[in-house]
Amino acid sequence: MTVQEPAAHPRFAQALEDLGLASGLLPRIRRFPEATRTAAEAAAAIGCELSQICKSLIFAADGVPVLVLMDGASRVDVELVRRELGAGKVTRAKADQVREVTGYAIGGVPPFGHRTRTRVLADRSLLDHDTVWAAAGTPYTVFPMDPKTLIAHAGGSVVDVRELSE
Repeated sequence: MTVQEPAAHPRFAQALEDLGLASGLLPRIRRFPEATRTAAEAAAAIGCELSQICKSLIFAADGVPVLVLMDGASRVDVELVRRELGAGKVTRAKADQVREVTGYAIGGVPPFGHRTRTRVLADRSLLDHDTVWAAAGTPYTVFPMDPKTLIAHAGGSVVDVRELSE
C-alpha cells in the first residue's frame, strides 16, 4: 500500500486550518504530476484562462519585503508599486529572499500562510473573475478561491499595479 503525499505544503495546510478554511479548501487542492511553476503551466494544467491564475510575487521596497498578488496574464509595474508604497526603490526579491520571507520556493508561493507577515498589494485585475487559482505551497499544487476572499485572507489592499501595454 502506498501513502499518498498530502497535496498542500504543511505550512499552508496549517494556515488553512488556522483560518478555518481547511474543511472547505483542502479537498479542493489539486496536485499535478508535473510542476506548475509558471502561470502558463498552471493555467494549462487546470484548464482555465491565464488571467485566472493568482501569482504571489515578493518584491523589496527599500529593502522591506512586500507581496504583490497579480493575475497570471499580467506583469507588475514596479514603478506603480514604488509609488503605491511611497518607496525610494522597489526590486524583485531573489529566490533565497523569497524562501526566507515566505517559507516557500518560487513557483509554489501561496497568497497567505507565509513564515513572516508582509504588506500585501493585490492588483484589481484579480477581481475580474469569480474564481482564481493560486499555489498551495508547492510548485505542484493549486487551489481555487473567490478573489475577494483570497485578498481578504491575504490581508491585501486592492491597488492598480499592473503594467499597461502600450
